[in-house]
Amino acid sequence: MAGRINDEDVKAVRDAVPIDAVVSEYLQLRNAGGGNLKGLCPFHDEKSPSFQVSPSKGLFHCFGCQEGGDTITFVMKVDHLSFSEVVERLAAQAGITLRYEEGGYNPSHQRGERIRLVEAHKIAADWYVEQLATSPEADTGRKFLAERGFDQSAAEHFSVGYSPQGWDHLTRFLRGKGFTDKELLLSGLSQEGRRGPIDRFRGRLMWPIRDIGGEVVGFGARKLYEADNGPKYLNTPDTAIYKKSQVLYGIDLAKKDIAKASRAVVVEGYTDVMACHLAGVTTAIATCGTAFGGDHIKILRRLLMDNGSARVIFTFDGDAAGQKAALRAFEDDQKFAAETYIAIAPDNMDPCELRLAKGDEAVADLVEPRTPLFEFALRQIVVRYDLDTPAGRASALDEAAPIVARIKNSGAQHEVAVQLAGMLGILDTQFVVKRVAQLARWARDRGGKGPAPARGPQQYDSAPRPAVSGPALNLRNPVYATERELLKLALQRPELVSPAFDAYGMDEFTAPPYAAVRQAIMDAGGTEYGVQDSQDYLVRVREAAPDDTVRAMVTELAVEAIMRRTVDENYSGEQLVWVRRRAVDRRIQEIQGTLMRLGSHDDPAQLAAVQNELWVLQQYGQALREQGAAAL
Repeated sequence: MAGRINDEDVKAVRDAVPIDAVVSEYLQLRNAGGGNLKGLCPFHDEKSPSFQVSPSKGLFHCFGCQEGGDTITFVMKVDHLSFSEVVERLAAQAGITLRYEEGGYNPSHQRGERIRLVEAHKIAADWYVEQLATSPEADTGRKFLAERGFDQSAAEHFSVGYSPQGWDHLTRFLRGKGFTDKELLLSGLSQEGRRGPIDRFRGRLMWPIRDIGGEVVGFGARKLYEADNGPKYLNTPDTAIYKKSQVLYGIDLAKKDIAKASRAVVVEGYTDVMACHLAGVTTAIATCGTAFGGDHIKILRRLLMDNGSARVIFTFDGDAAGQKAALRAFEDDQKFAAETYIAIAPDNMDPCELRLAKGDEAVADLVEPRTPLFEFALRQIVVRYDLDTPAGRASALDEAAPIVARIKNSGAQHEVAVQLAGMLGILDTQFVVKRVAQLARWARDRGGKGPAPARGPQQYDSAPRPAVSGPALNLRNPVYATERELLKLALQRPELVSPAFDAYGMDEFTAPPYAAVRQAIMDAGGTEYGVQDSQDYLVRVREAAPDDTVRAMVTELAVEAIMRRTVDENYSGEQLVWVRRRAVDRRIQEIQGTLMRLGSHDDPAQLAAVQNELWVLQQYGQALREQGAAAL
């Protein structure tokens, strides 16, 4: 086991790697106001962005699924890594050498499994590239690429490599780098042979498959020799770091341009991605040996911010297999808010063939949106029927109408229904429109009402959740709203409420979750410490939280926007006063109830003490009303 990482080094990693830079590797972020950024949450499926990042605080929080934390937490959750694995990865990116409390620096055999598998893939990818560039045997691979219009510089840009034909060249090379046979088998780079591990990929062109963060997690391998009895394309099997349904080839190269242009081009193969990028279509990506599906959509939606102006263009061959792939893509079409289109090249050429035959301009022209995917899908249905007969038109309508009824946007649904009537040659357009609307109503009645509307930050607290026991929070309650606002100020702008806030007791916060956050702030050194070191302050408050529920509340309050555009001493003073005034009023009511219970016959000394406390509180309450924050 590796020793515990030095706390100062963990803090140095947090400070050195901005959270917005890390999160931007996985999703597109846009301005959310108040210095925060927002995007579509990578941890749950949503239509509108409820995921917020606070660069100044180094925290993220999703108001939809309640996931939250700092930079390290984000990478742990999104890449399924351990704490030490994330710190080691981020430290390597920042050039920070880590110290370990129980035994020196981190030797390679002590690193986490995922880190080791990623490292093995990186070394393998570099080795494959070197083989393609220098090995005489790899001439077959170089010729294959040249015949498709890819020179050495193109191969280097996409890190294309070559795996030698021998049994265990890579296996022996990685052993020499300190990797165990178990690690090589777990990585998918090797497989069991009769006498031990052998190379999985032999005598093939190698395309490295990277995750959205840019790490090599697998390979796609193309057969080159007739003697190879394997499939034309062989992919890495599913491993701890590679799931073919969750990766897109080229996403590491395309993600910034996809986010910038709000446009993605989905092609079918590795060489098609290469051809598109070299032709200037730098938003091209491809699946890796599997059909385009729901997990791929989630990746793209986060990059596109999935608004109505986004475009996704599918390129498929015009043959039966390509048409089938297009229809499969259409089944998932309604998971996008983006407009989806299909592009089919003349003579059924793929982008790689088109670039060879007609040049870069033809590829760029191919992927200009022309035919909406729904229109293509409907035409594939309609063409199978004899539309010259009433029976043929009726049968085509019966098959096509349920597809149109699945369109969630009612305006788009109506428009497509009108187009369907035109395709079928049915003059009574309203008949088709009503038929589609009827099917849509039936689907809703069966429970298919679609997702519930996304909640914003101010709606969140009315939802039930496994929080500290107490009443459900509802921000329409002005008491809860003010307490929440004061806690946000204490976490985000401690200099505006310190030192007054530190004198507030837990009982001044009526909502139990808020009282727990108040206690965590106190345990972390109070807002006074926050004024001294605002970055470490939030880390300490989160660590002081008694459980994950309170910790999530701390993160949420530290990220959520303050309700006033101008946040100054006057505004913070108002929140301090309101919370204190309500606490004073509650105590006055309690004392008045005590006086009623005591009556005039009880102990005169006790009665006088209670009356004196009541008078003091009444005077204090009057001062708060008249003088505001000056009376605190």
